Amino acid sequence: MQDIFPGMKQVILLIVLLPVLQVFSQNIDIDLLRDINLNRNKNMDGFYRGVSSSVTPVVIATPLIILADGLIKKDSLTLRNGLYISAAVASTAIISTALKYSVNRTRPFVTYPEIEKIGKGGSPSFPSGHTSDAFALATSLSISFPKWYVVIPSCAWAAWVGYSRMDLGVHYPSDVLAGAALGAGSAYLTSKTLKWINKKR
Repeated sequence: MQDIFPGMKQVILLIVLLPVLQVFSQNIDIDLLRDINLNRNKNMDGFYRGVSSSVTPVVIATPLIILADGLIKKDSLTLRNGLYISAAVASTAIISTALKYSVNRTRPFVTYPEIEKIGKGGSPSFPSGHTSDAFALATSLSISFPKWYVVIPSCAWAAWVGYSRMDLGVHYPSDVLAGAALGAGSAYLTSKTLKWINKKR
């Protein structure tokens, strides 16, 4: 298993340990969230809502555009990249949703009424689905197109998404860190898995 999926044990261990770690670091978690949410620049609320709301359309549209480009140009590499990015995002969404309802962590604005809920957040809190989706897209794009003008903007966008979820009061910092690790790890493992499958053919 280790030879086929390098790094899988570490990613699984991280995902398993994060709920335990969040219990021990709850004070740090909520203190940091209070600092971010309650001391935020309220003039930026609209910007962060926009960043947060961009995740679903961007995550859906990006692989579809790449797939369409590959089909139109009959470019097998672009088509393969589009399929990989789609698989990375889809697998991340499935794992993230399963973890949310397994851990079933209450949103911070419910547990701590002083936290100001500015954005949308209804499902369980851990991990941040927006962040995991954003990092899955950013990581898979960076692996598929390892150019600075792809890597820097996509990773910066994913980081802003993660920060926006805390600024808007809908996620703890540990939710965001777990989402980032899950998204990046899932995209990496999807890449390795697809390469392994292609070698076996």
